[in-house]
Amino acid sequence: MALRQIRQIGEDILRKKAKPVRAFDNSLHSLLEDMWDTLRAFDGLGLAAPQVGILRQIIIVEFEEEKYELINPKLIESSGAEEKIEACLSIPLKQGTVERPTYLKLEALDRHGDAFELEIEDNILTTALCHELDHLEGILFLDKATNIHDRPEEEHSGK
Repeated sequence: MALRQIRQIGEDILRKKAKPVRAFDNSLHSLLEDMWDTLRAFDGLGLAAPQVGILRQIIIVEFEEEKYELINPKLIESSGAEEKIEACLSIPLKQGTVERPTYLKLEALDRHGDAFELEIEDNILTTALCHELDHLEGILFLDKATNIHDRPEEEHSGK
């Protein structure tokens, strides 16, 4: 597939609300494969479609060799709270502390349009999913972060 350009802080698309996906076709599948290639090339944990210039409700996350693709995701329930240091491929020079839930229940569609439910009780994965869900609303982690500071050079250089 192909690498997509990651949109950077200051680009308008990162502040817009993503629209639902309506077509579950080869174009969507190609976009998902491009997003996976891009995520891996930049050694990321998650990626939302607006970060590659596509204003659609699509997020991907890879954690502990498990791949998650969520199309038109909806948060059903969340609980708990834990602060974690977050960073973002769209904001490569900064990191900060964000409080996120430790439990999530989500509904979403897969790449074929089939509905599924996802319950997660892992603070790293829930943090990543919440971070990507925020991207679909035009929210960046800096909007919620405290203790914002520069990231060490080796952490934002990509592969």
